[in-house]
Amino acid sequence: MLDLKQEGFLTTDEIKQRAKSIFTETAAPTVSDKFTHIPTHRVIEDMEQLGWGVVDAKEVKARKEGTKGFQKHLVVFRNPDVVINGNDGDTVFPQILLTNSNDGKNAFTFTAGLFRMVCENGLVISTEQFNDVKMRHMGYTFEELQVQIREMVEQLPLTVESMNKMKQIQLNEEQAQALAKKALTTRFTEEQVKDVKVDLDELLKPTRDEDKGTDLWSVFNIIQEKILSGDFNYISGAKQRKARKVKNFKQDMEINQKLFAMAAEFTAA
Repeated sequence: MLDLKQEGFLTTDEIKQRAKSIFTETAAPTVSDKFTHIPTHRVIEDMEQLGWGVVDAKEVKARKEGTKGFQKHLVVFRNPDVVINGNDGDTVFPQILLTNSNDGKNAFTFTAGLFRMVCENGLVISTEQFNDVKMRHMGYTFEELQVQIREMVEQLPLTVESMNKMKQIQLNEEQAQALAKKALTTRFTEEQVKDVKVDLDELLKPTRDEDKGTDLWSVFNIIQEKILSGDFNYISGAKQRKARKVKNFKQDMEINQKLFAMAAEFTAA
């Protein structure tokens, strides 16, 4: 069993503080009697047996009192034995992101992701090789989980390949600005994009020396972090505003997936 404190993983109490719905033992009252409810904490216990501990947990805000405890939640797992050490000192930890809810509307959904220690930002991989893996509550077993996680880990070399491809591609100023401009569509609607003004040079300006560079991987990570953290200003009408940080994990994952797909287009050219 993992030593949670030694590996820097969240304890059960810490997970509860962040997302109590993970420990809800029963399904929502609105769910059919035929629905088989598996509490998310059971999956956490099974993942620990496979070497994956929890590094983050979140839940969406319950809009109604009756949905409290049954809302959608996110659990982020990391395995201390699964690490990608780049030649340039850029260390990346593969992650597995699990989303679920207790209202019968969601299956267990596992998504592969990367975590860069340099800037501590999350990156969700969504390519043909890294499609979401869904597991139904009905018929859930530890053995099935083991198979699914093993298959995801076996595809990690494809993640390294994608990252290395991005590092090998150099972007000129025009290409970098085109990527930055397109990235804004993940935060604004098509109509808003036409009206807002953003200093693209500022959006492309690295906040750390480690992110300096004109390769696609560096440019992508600069843009991604600023888009998610709200670290940019924009002019709407006659007013200058500061973008808000993305706090909703569903929006965070959606933006991450779109941004990675935009960057990946350069590797296919």
